[in-house]
Amino acid sequence: MGAVVAVSDYRKLKCSECSNGRALGFDFTMAFQPIVQLSTRDIYAYEALARGLNKEGAPTVFQKVDQSNLYRFDQTCRVKAIKLAAELGMSCRLSINFLPNAVYKPELCIRTTLNAAEQYGFPMERLIFEFSELEKIDDPDHVRRVASYYQALGFKTAVDDFGAGFSGLNFIAEHQTDIIKIDQHLIRNLHLDKSRRAIVKGIIQICTDLEITPIVEGVESPKEVEVLRDMGIDLFQGFYFARPAFESLTDPADIPFPD
Repeated sequence: MGAVVAVSDYRKLKCSECSNGRALGFDFTMAFQPIVQLSTRDIYAYEALARGLNKEGAPTVFQKVDQSNLYRFDQTCRVKAIKLAAELGMSCRLSINFLPNAVYKPELCIRTTLNAAEQYGFPMERLIFEFSELEKIDDPDHVRRVASYYQALGFKTAVDDFGAGFSGLNFIAEHQTDIIKIDQHLIRNLHLDKSRRAIVKGIIQICTDLEITPIVEGVESPKEVEVLRDMGIDLFQGFYFARPAFESLTDPADIPFPD
């Protein structure tokens, strides 16, 4: 969807405005789901996921977002994720979902993020910005410019839900993000599905050829993990390893790493 952003909204929002919800008129918080790395048996990153203050799911939060507050919501998500990650002592990467249609001028929209990282003492080089392939992109060239700008600043970028939506192969043919997150519907029961295995193998080969890091998301069974590991996948996210933790981090000791 497109977004109509008031010119006055391009000013740098103060971290306090975003962290306490004043920028939006409603408040929310974050849960963190780990992305685990099998080779190191550790947590590679956490994805920040919007939650209601009483642990309501993301849809409850997103139903309050529309074109009039899309930009401020995007900015508030970033600040809240960085602030809470710093308070929890997160020592690995932090992956934040951003809304491409909310970022009209990347050099201006990133200022609040940079300010938050400095204020809360979270290293910029640990930030990953994900955009979802499920979001309808009105201007693919604009998204490529945003991703390139973020990469030039030293952030990693990722395509979320790869294989499920609008951008897909056309996007990475013209701009390579650092990471591709393979959509859960492609890996669901792939040990029983020859077609899914063939598609995922093809995506992994593309990642190898383009030097892109693949992550599989939505993993729910040991069989899926076994097959994907045999295909060369090292980074996993899903309920099998850990559910999102409300305002907290998962203990690596609680993660069922395979032998």
